[in-house]
Amino acid sequence: MDHTQARTPSPASETSETHRRSTSPVIRAKIDRIRKACEEGPDVEALIDLATSKDGLVDDEVRRKVWPALLGYTPPAKSEDSPDRAAWQSLPRHKDEDQVRLDVDRSFIYYPKNETEPQLDRRKKELSAVITEVLRSYPMLSYFQGFHDIAQVFLLVLGVDDAAASVSRLSLLRIRDFMLPSLSPSLAHLRLLPSILHAADAKLCHHLSHTHPFFALAATLTLYAHDIQEYGDIARLFDFLLAHGAVVSIYFFAIIILSRREELFDIPADEPEMLHSVLSKLPKPLDLEALIAKTMELYVKFPPERLPFRAWARISPFSVLKTARGDFCQHTLNDGIELFEKQAAQLRREQMMEQAKVALWKHRRPIGRVGIAVFVGVVAFWLRKGGVESHAAVALRTMWEYLRLSGRQ
Repeated sequence: MDHTQARTPSPASETSETHRRSTSPVIRAKIDRIRKACEEGPDVEALIDLATSKDGLVDDEVRRKVWPALLGYTPPAKSEDSPDRAAWQSLPRHKDEDQVRLDVDRSFIYYPKNETEPQLDRRKKELSAVITEVLRSYPMLSYFQGFHDIAQVFLLVLGVDDAAASVSRLSLLRIRDFMLPSLSPSLAHLRLLPSILHAADAKLCHHLSHTHPFFALAATLTLYAHDIQEYGDIARLFDFLLAHGAVVSIYFFAIIILSRREELFDIPADEPEMLHSVLSKLPKPLDLEALIAKTMELYVKFPPERLPFRAWARISPFSVLKTARGDFCQHTLNDGIELFEKQAAQLRREQMMEQAKVALWKHRRPIGRVGIAVFVGVVAFWLRKGGVESHAAVALRTMWEYLRLSGRQ
């Protein structure tokens, strides 16, 4: 690997705006505080505050030190004795590599700017290598379209040598729900939106009640990298998102909705298609600093545990929404793998449960009331044995509802 290529200047590092800001006394003082926090352990709490405050981590040179710390690891020092990173190339091919190739061919559309075709081709090869290394190293992960948008930002900030390690930790510990074999955990993130909106603005929530929150899928699935076209903006937003738990991304989208209140009320509530179309596109320009500050205010005022409609209780205990909170920087890759396996097993149980409900309803008369009651007890015990007690309770209530309805036939 040519290490000189891995340190190609990132797109934001050469702009006059970045240079102007980096020479500001206030910014220089902030960079000094960030470097000091990196040297003290690192002091993750201080880094979180600095990444959240105005201007975030300032530039990519600083981000190269801080992003790994926010993801809970320290990149190994480069030396002649360093392990061969190309070892992943001998691993079995991942099932999604054909889709990766198609998406990588469509990458680097908006940034970096003013690069030649050969330079962009090299970046695409590096991006393909980063994504493929992650997938082959952790073959249980399912690639999703838009993952390349996220990996692209990490590649530009960290360089090809360090990006794969960070993207691996991100995949298993922060966006694991999006890389499971089912879309269901990703949709669970979106189902928090109505509860957040209801807590913050019940009138607006009611106005949008006929519009399903699928309009937020592309943005939240890609940590907004699919929608934000300015490199400096997406790098700044990643400073914030990496400094906080996964659920904060949903609060950020809620704040975007709340900021468009007047615009949304101008669209009739009985035109959900129009509302969906508007909400599925981020407004331009985005006042990121204001949105970030308001997101934190909303999160503190209405934390997930206090959301209405028991929205938080319905989230899986294995979801990143719950595991990527608090001391999430202490989690290891093995923790991520274990949580992935538990979540995948839970999904299989839920799928079997759905199949059982369909079969039970189809044959409700031949089975009879006693048979249904026995079935309910067996299923509930089986789910509790699998460590999903809350889901067992839901299953029990659902089955008894079927029993009640079947008795009316």
